[in-house]
Amino acid sequence: KQILIALGSGGIYGLGIGNSRQKYGYLPESMTDAIFPIIAEEIGFIGANILILLFIIIVWRGFVIALKAKDAFGRLLAAGIISFLGMQIIINLGAMTALFPLTGVPLPFISYGGSALLIDMASVGILLNISKNTTK
Repeated sequence: KQILIALGSGGIYGLGIGNSRQKYGYLPESMTDAIFPIIAEEIGFIGANILILLFIIIVWRGFVIALKAKDAFGRLLAAGIISFLGMQIIINLGAMTALFPLTGVPLPFISYGGSALLIDMASVGILLNISKNTTK
């Protein structure tokens, strides 16, 4: 319930960066699993939608890389990597909007935690390597 309160209390434009009230003990794991409601509270509905749009662009570009890969291994690897990242995004945002149960899946590139960020960055590095070796 506190997650939905945090999502709604930001309004259209948000409370301002660093002015979130829900992160002070109201949300469990506010810096890891529940970071999206904090972001939505601070930068508002417009900022949260821009963040979602950026995630959509990342996933879309990943599938474009997969389609343009020059061999089957590159296509399958790129599609698998971007599917992995996309599912993390869908599960986390779905859990934060009460569509899915809370699972502890981090939001890629944003949630606090070294190992998840390391895997996300390594995955993007592999995608960039596949993109570098594509057919035009």
